[in-house]
Amino acid sequence: MANTKSSLKRAEIAERNRLRNKAYKSAVKTLMKKYFNAIAAYTANPTPELNQEVQARLSEAYGKIDKAIKRGVLHPNNGARKKSRLAHRLKPLQTAE
Repeated sequence: MANTKSSLKRAEIAERNRLRNKAYKSAVKTLMKKYFNAIAAYTANPTPELNQEVQARLSEAYGKIDKAIKRGVLHPNNGARKKSRLAHRLKPLQTAE
């Protein structure tokens, strides 16, 4: 356990940051999952409404990933890899149209 006042404070700050980072990472995973579900629905039944849903989910996920990178929660390469995976899932659908 921490002994000095400053080390106690650093421990508290580290815990606060850990929880904040955890929330960002969880939100990124949730938005990615929603995007993948929207892709699956669009693949099963391609309609313009579902295509708009896919684009909206993609935009939300990109925004949250970019924000997490900016805040230092994700490494830039990790964020780029996640965005690449999202785009890679959409590419076959766009060429089919």
